[in-house]
Amino acid sequence: MGKVEICGVNTSKLPLLKEDEKTLLFERIAEGDMHAREQYIEGNLRLVLSVIKRFSQSDENVDDLFQIGCVGLIKAIDNFDRTLGVKFSTYAVPMIIGEIRRYLRDGGSIRVSRSLKDIAYRALQVKEAMQKANQKEPTIEEISAELGIPREDIVYALDAIQSPMSLYEPIYTDGGDTLFVMDQISDKKNKEELWVEQIALNEALKRLADREKEIIVLRFFEGKTQMEVAEMIGISQAQVSRLEKNALKVMRHYLA
Repeated sequence: MGKVEICGVNTSKLPLLKEDEKTLLFERIAEGDMHAREQYIEGNLRLVLSVIKRFSQSDENVDDLFQIGCVGLIKAIDNFDRTLGVKFSTYAVPMIIGEIRRYLRDGGSIRVSRSLKDIAYRALQVKEAMQKANQKEPTIEEISAELGIPREDIVYALDAIQSPMSLYEPIYTDGGDTLFVMDQISDKKNKEELWVEQIALNEALKRLADREKEIIVLRFFEGKTQMEVAEMIGISQAQVSRLEKNALKVMRHYLA
């Protein structure tokens, strides 16, 4: 854990971003600036280093842990919502830890070949470039044609680098309620079969305040994520989570 060079990166020379630099970079990232995204990743690699120190008793190679931690960091950057009003590190650390723990839990023994990784990362880069240029997500066939690589190889490579995530994986906590992966997933299926529609729903909804009722309708009838609801009604995702939990508690009490 005391090595200076990890995965070819000289950790003693990693940059340290100031708060104003982070703000400016995130503004550029929101506009699709991939160079700013790379700068932000590099500027937060010290965060990954601090997290992997917690796993110093692990038998895993530090280079592997660093790579997995970087995956968590990138996920955090791509999903971070500045309107939550928290520091990026507060949001990112649980994501990085979760990624490493999942890797260790799953055995950490499955190794993806370098050539397969290269295909996957090239495919992801091409996907991002084509999506930005055409304003729509490219198909596997289009990516295949662009790279000159068989469709089956690309599908296999992309699948090989995917890691499963539990719906109960914590992604953010403000010291009170914790937000989980499932809280950010839309329910596009079986919206007509949700439990709130199978019982005395109308009477239960009448017990709610107007804002709580609006949140329940948007979440469970229209399949919106908490983030989408927060944007629609002008409050934070953490507030939506609290109001939603309270509304469900009231409804369950009435329906008990």
